[in-house]
Amino acid sequence: MRIDILTLFPDMCESVYTESIVGRSIAKGLLEIHSHNIRDYSDNKHNNVDDTPYGGGMGMIMQAQPIYGCFKALCEELGARPHLIYMSPQGKVLTQQRVKELSKLPNIALLCGHYEGVDERVIEKIVDEEISIGDYVLTGGELPALVLSDCIARMIPGVLASDEAMENESHYSGLLEYPQYTKPAVWKGMEVPEVLLSGHHANIEKWRKEQSLKRTKERRPDLLENSE
Repeated sequence: MRIDILTLFPDMCESVYTESIVGRSIAKGLLEIHSHNIRDYSDNKHNNVDDTPYGGGMGMIMQAQPIYGCFKALCEELGARPHLIYMSPQGKVLTQQRVKELSKLPNIALLCGHYEGVDERVIEKIVDEEISIGDYVLTGGELPALVLSDCIARMIPGVLASDEAMENESHYSGLLEYPQYTKPAVWKGMEVPEVLLSGHHANIEKWRKEQSLKRTKERRPDLLENSE
């Protein structure tokens, strides 16, 4: 799979996705992530990519032309049109289900806004969907784009050690993950649940399912409501 990030800060993105699990998956050839500097497609000598909003107001708006030029060049490079997502607080909130769906696409492109956002016309012209990572506002779309890239990367076969590692995580099945423990068995007087030390796999699996359901009821009952 290939992910392309359209941004004003490519170095910021590259410093993150070249590390850890995502970085290793890129090195193994399981995933491609490329950053594209929108500023390179400005059509003025100062390489400006923003201007004041029509109608007045605070801040600056990213212009349509540099964004469109960057996306057009990407399409020409690929020989195809990737699914373009604008990372926006006005988009649908990201869910694990949407991550699963996006991970099946061969190529997606992520548009990172900045300042007060982007010219609405470029959204209408080339954006396929808008996605938010939560009901709050950040200074730019780079962090949300990296969050989405990380989520998608984990769904690609071979990136994680096993499918089981992915399937047992919070939200994958609609529930929160069960509590996890490691050595030592006793720490500051707190003991690991006896069932996990028993070696009885059926009982351990039953305990984990019960704990997963209990934790979801206590912490995120809305997940259970949405699954009904």
